[in-house]
Amino acid sequence: MVTKKQLIPNLWYCFMDNKTTLKVNIFGTEYPIKSNTDTEYIKQVADFVDRKMREIDKNISVKSSLKVAILAALNIADELFQERKERERLVADLEDRAREISDSLAQVLEE
Repeated sequence: MVTKKQLIPNLWYCFMDNKTTLKVNIFGTEYPIKSNTDTEYIKQVADFVDRKMREIDKNISVKSSLKVAILAALNIADELFQERKERERLVADLEDRAREISDSLAQVLEE
């Protein structure tokens, strides 16, 4: 079973003493977020989610805010997967290039 903390580890809003509560507005609803994460970061994340939901609401005639939220989550997940794929490609390219440089250096040192 997945816990809330596993789903949103950086913004987990459990009720612990050392956490700060920040109220954010997403798609017209105010949410209290309790976290020890930087408040500016939390605001940026909330604004991002709000923009995604408003973008979907503007482009698709959906009456349910739940459906808007699900479509926004799918779009955000797609962006995340694309970014991960690009990062993996870049890491593989860097590893290949490092291997080529290492091999070239080894050849020069053997001469």
